Amino acid sequence: MKEKIEFRQLREFDGIISGTLLFIKQNFKPLLKAVFYLCGFFMLAGVVSTVFTQSQISALSQNFEDGDYNENVSSWSTLHLMRIILQGVFMVLNYTALYTTVLSYIALYVEKGNIAPKVDEVWNYFKHYFFRVMWGGIAISILWVICFICCVIPGLYVTPALFVFYGVMVLENQDFSTAFSRAFALVKDNWWITFATVFVMLIITTLFTSITLIPSYIILLTSYFSQKGGALQQGFQFFVAVSQHLSQVFLIIPLVTTAFIYYNLVERKESVGLMKRISDFGNGSNQVVHPDEDY
Repeated sequence: MKEKIEFRQLREFDGIISGTLLFIKQNFKPLLKAVFYLCGFFMLAGVVSTVFTQSQISALSQNFEDGDYNENVSSWSTLHLMRIILQGVFMVLNYTALYTTVLSYIALYVEKGNIAPKVDEVWNYFKHYFFRVMWGGIAISILWVICFICCVIPGLYVTPALFVFYGVMVLENQDFSTAFSRAFALVKDNWWITFATVFVMLIITTLFTSITLIPSYIILLTSYFSQKGGALQQGFQFFVAVSQHLSQVFLIIPLVTTAFIYYNLVERKESVGLMKRISDFGNGSNQVVHPDEDY
């Protein structure tokens, strides 16, 4: 029998990393299905808007090369502004949808006794949390940027708590202020392990994301030595747009890690999982195999 993943237990650094990878491996198909069902529209819209604006900018660039400046300056500025706005809007929507989907999936997984939820079940949670996660995410992103602008050290200091913030909001069904204060309370006295885990998983995610862009840069390099360089460069723009949006799927990795970090911190502070297993002991409801834990 395949060992199920138990979130509510103590884990050290290596346990969080291995738990993340094992959970993704065991839930790869249902989790990816939920992501594409609930986030696919935003990804597709982002690709279409990026390709459209980029193709228009390429056409204007050709006009500039042909010496047609006067009629195209305003169009150039408008398209650049449009691209920035569209990319900003779809970036927020994509990230919000992905954060909400993955954390809702995990919340249901834990609630159902470590059983993969169906897409319609995730959708019910998705509807409930989407705007809460979006506005909360915008607020803490602004805070994070301000901290880094003021000084790099405050920005690094708040990073672990801001990652845990999303887990608290969805996994505990908390409002913004409660989730914000609780995230900092959970990270307190466990800052180093939280920061190290987040840092390592972000490096892994960045490596996977970079790999998806390799075909695009091969096309770009080929365009410089080909007579059909213009067509190839347009192909490069298309593949970059597709790759950038599809590579957001790799954010599943740090998001699952966020859930493991959250449950690990809660267990260290409150021993919720231990108390539940003690109450379930002997009644036949506890079917999950756990590694030994030290409390």
